[in-house]
Amino acid sequence: MGVPTDINQPIIEALYCEALLLADEVRQVFDLNPIRDTGEEADLTRLALSVEGLRTTTRVMHVLAWLLNHRAYYAGELTEFQLRRHSTLPADRIPEEENLARLELPTRALIAESVRLHARISRLDSAWRERFEMRPAAILRLQQRLGSVVHG
Repeated sequence: MGVPTDINQPIIEALYCEALLLADEVRQVFDLNPIRDTGEEADLTRLALSVEGLRTTTRVMHVLAWLLNHRAYYAGELTEFQLRRHSTLPADRIPEEENLARLELPTRALIAESVRLHARISRLDSAWRERFEMRPAAILRLQQRLGSVVHG
């Protein structure tokens, strides 16, 4: 399967719905998963849950922010120039294997799902940005000016 070179509104909307559902699952798992045991092992599990919960939440929020910026672009609230400038998806910080080993299987699966979603969005972002590298800056500025005249 080839790498998409363009993004459209239906793709963004579908990914946004998927990311919202994932964000809700992440919140439920990491907010409502207390460890009541005591001792060093329980402390290490709590720490692993906290660290990976923060990473997972941050990963999903970065994806949502990227998608929200693209939704704003399609709604006419951002120009293409603004979108390119302010909608960079930060690099992912992958989970630590030793932390994952301490977590329950459903929690690990949820973390893996968030990693996969971030990777998908990252591939879309890279492909989308590549199309701008092929056009000289002067052409981009001219297209931006023409777009602002046509749209408003």
